[in-house]
Amino acid sequence: MLDFPKSTAFGRRFPKQKFYENLEVSAEVKRLFVEQVKLITWANKLSPETMNIAPGQMVREIEVFRLTLQGQELDGRVLELMDKQIPYHILFLLERPDGSVRLHVTYKEASQSGSNAFQLRQSYHTEWMKPEDLSLNLTALDMDALYESIVRQIAGDAIDAPQGESLKEAVEQTQQREKLEKQIAQLEVKMKKEKQLGRQMELRREIQKLERGI
Repeated sequence: MLDFPKSTAFGRRFPKQKFYENLEVSAEVKRLFVEQVKLITWANKLSPETMNIAPGQMVREIEVFRLTLQGQELDGRVLELMDKQIPYHILFLLERPDGSVRLHVTYKEASQSGSNAFQLRQSYHTEWMKPEDLSLNLTALDMDALYESIVRQIAGDAIDAPQGESLKEAVEQTQQREKLEKQIAQLEVKMKKEKQLGRQMELRREIQKLERGI
């Protein structure tokens, strides 16, 4: 069961229109907030003070937002908009009407511009599961280590990193692998449609070359 320390409890309801009313957001994204999100709660604040751990060099706080959904699905653009607008690292806890839950986190880095902006790198999530089956180890020495641990736990096998490799490097490898897999899928579609045997063989060689890079 996911059980944050009582010291981290924040429990503040957050009006969903706050994320789009003063922004240039498409009508479709606004519709997604209205139709798919029932309630947004700023549930917990993980910080050096509330977690009694050392500050991090990259991570100041981790905000936990609980999203109660109207239905079974949530469009990723909703979480992306929230992640872009909040200048902190965020952990999302999604709750369906049937009681199942999922954790979602996007690995993000502070912009090099010196502003509060973040660059979103790669998103990960758990499977939908019963609340009692959801767990998260929050043991860490500082905020950087806590954030890395959370991302790795949620990502699971999606991050296949050798011992000693940094999270940043692991995420970059994941992105590169997904890019290659997308290119391979596109070439396979082309190969199936191609009528000429010579061109089919050429495409097959391109696919094999990309497969060696995964």
